[in-house]
Amino acid sequence: MTHSLFGDPDDEAPWDETIAPGAVLLRRYACAQAEALLAAARQVVAAAPMRHLVTPGGKTMSVAMTNCGEFGWVSDRRGYRYDPIDPASGRPWPPMPAIFLDVARAAAERAGYPGFAPQACLMNLYRPGTRLTLHQDRDELDLGAPIVSVSLGLPAIFLFGGLQRGDRTRRFPLQHGDVAVWGGPSRLAFHGIAPLADGHHPATGAVRVNLTFRKTR
Repeated sequence: MTHSLFGDPDDEAPWDETIAPGAVLLRRYACAQAEALLAAARQVVAAAPMRHLVTPGGKTMSVAMTNCGEFGWVSDRRGYRYDPIDPASGRPWPPMPAIFLDVARAAAERAGYPGFAPQACLMNLYRPGTRLTLHQDRDELDLGAPIVSVSLGLPAIFLFGGLQRGDRTRRFPLQHGDVAVWGGPSRLAFHGIAPLADGHHPATGAVRVNLTFRKTR
């Protein structure tokens, strides 16, 4: 497929880009739902504000985050884990908005993973200079389900490697509305986000919002 070199990339028709066995980028897939996704995200943040978690080693993460759904991913001196209770409020995490579920399920099915039933959505807020180091998503008990990750706002560089930390890592630009889905033989691939560049997006201003959907058990 040929894509225009000019104009607004958010207006491009969606297309699929396979990046590894079981891993696909659904380009511009969520653009049509972006406004509704961001409105729902603001409601989640109002109930469970963004925060900077601390790693088990005592380092503060540069990316701010929160959760919604049946479980939330948390990190502290005790380790990484999923918990049904927000440790900041002592209350259950906000329920996952219907638009979140709809987009996540449809994206997973398009990528070849029908029946995806996410129990957690990790919401990450990236500001210029913040990054996510290479890691595997392996805190979930069900590693048969894929990961679905929706990018909104500022563009980012998605780092996607292999099953070993030392494997070659490739760089893929992510734009507003792109959805990454990986599972199967790539479920435990190392991945991350390069330091976010300065910029401005009409939908989010000077930040990138990422919605990552997981089936935890």
